[in-house]
Amino acid sequence: MRTLLYALGPMLFDSLGIIVFAILLGVGAGIVPAVVAGTIVAVAVVGYELARRRKVAALQWISLASVLFTAAATLLTGDPRFVMAKPTIVYLIVGTVMLRKGWLSRYILPEQMALVGDVMDRFGQIWAALMFASAGLNLVIAIFFTQWWPLFIGVFPLASKFGLFAIHIAVVHFVGQARLRRRAADIGAAPVVTPS
Repeated sequence: MRTLLYALGPMLFDSLGIIVFAILLGVGAGIVPAVVAGTIVAVAVVGYELARRRKVAALQWISLASVLFTAAATLLTGDPRFVMAKPTIVYLIVGTVMLRKGWLSRYILPEQMALVGDVMDRFGQIWAALMFASAGLNLVIAIFFTQWWPLFIGVFPLASKFGLFAIHIAVVHFVGQARLRRRAADIGAAPVVTPS
């Protein structure tokens, strides 16, 4: 539970601008209000980190860039099809960033990295695969099922991420516990050397 809470906080905080955008769009607030609200929240997240003189995480920059790009595209073109296709580009960029080894280190307790760091790196690739799949699915929905796109963008991104997040935390916890038990068994089974 401690690992879940440790990871959940930064993940929600890093993606807050995109989350606000998706929720408002999903409840029918409209593209422009959703983009404006998402932009304000994403700017506030980055500003908060900068004010605290902390390093801004890659996902925080991506969240900010995503909503700013959407805001500019919406206000300049007024073309909703452009906005519908935009998440595909963002997912491709995010997926590419997630291929970088070690990006998940921020979301786990430092003392657990030696125990499950390799599992975290594998999940980094799984997260990247989810982003690439989301990119393709978004493009298909935007082009062929346009009327369903607001519902899709309001539900799928959050649902898929929280679903993978739950699986990720459960697997990391299970593997970590199994490795701890194995270590304890190995220590208990080691021969005791007595001085002669």
